[in-house]
Amino acid sequence: MTSVDTRPVRPSSRADGAPRASRWRARLDRLDLKASPYLFVAPFFVVFLVFGGYPLVYTLWVSLHDWGLSSGTREWAGFGNYGYLFGDDQFWHALVNTVGIFVLSTVPQLLLALLLANTLNRRMRGATVFRIGVVAPLITSMAAVAIVFGQLFDTDYGFVNWLLQSHIDWHASRAWSWTAISVMVDWRWTGYNALIFLAAMQAIPKDLYEAAAIDGASRMRQFWQITVPLLRPTILFTVIISTIGGLQLFTEPVLFGGATSNKMDGGATHQFQTLTMYMYDNAFGHDRYGYGAAIAWALFLLIIAFSLLNFLFVRRAGGTR
Repeated sequence: MTSVDTRPVRPSSRADGAPRASRWRARLDRLDLKASPYLFVAPFFVVFLVFGGYPLVYTLWVSLHDWGLSSGTREWAGFGNYGYLFGDDQFWHALVNTVGIFVLSTVPQLLLALLLANTLNRRMRGATVFRIGVVAPLITSMAAVAIVFGQLFDTDYGFVNWLLQSHIDWHASRAWSWTAISVMVDWRWTGYNALIFLAAMQAIPKDLYEAAAIDGASRMRQFWQITVPLLRPTILFTVIISTIGGLQLFTEPVLFGGATSNKMDGGATHQFQTLTMYMYDNAFGHDRYGYGAAIAWALFLLIIAFSLLNFLFVRRAGGTR
């Protein structure tokens, strides 16, 4: 009689390893799907925290002290610097200068950039050369820009006064100095915004223009009823970026001041002194580092407020919610 082996058969190591490997592979795939997005964006946040977040918090801490760089003063002041700031006439004077130059330069700048981009978007010979040419001011040395515009707006021998047949002292009054600085800003940044608008225009389907042309719409009507509405997100982006840059205006007014005793004064009566110039003058010119940090934080909150206002205005003007 033959005996039958009734012991359970153990699975082979190969058969046991295959399901285990597939389970680990499935877990790694799930982990990859969940963790990969965070790993890709992590470098930005790490760099921001090191070079943006930490300086921001540290500046807030400094603004709560009577802090001197050369004197070594480190005394707790609480919100004393902010209280002094709200009663500082020179701060409000610089704020008016900053907002005035910002409005006078940004509005024409974006309108000119939009029209320039619409022109460059058409079929024309040498389009690439013209597109490169509009960003040439960005790579021009600011020292050269200061020399050229200093000659253009010279009181006695300037080309602008010769063209206007006048004798305007562009540095003397608030209105004329704002105008001259705004021209410098527009010359430098109009082409940059034009290229942003141009990139967005080239993404608009050509079928829309062809259908509008068949319906008899002129180029001007196509521009206002097709191009501008579809550029609304891009316009919002340029408005916010221009707001951030315009309220931090520093280089152009400093260079416009020329060889004065203190370039951060913004003229004899501070007629074109911006907030960044006033902040720099207090922090490094008068060794009031804590008060300079308070001005920096006030400017930071001002930029956020203006950016939100511009965001709401553009969305309301575009008819979106």
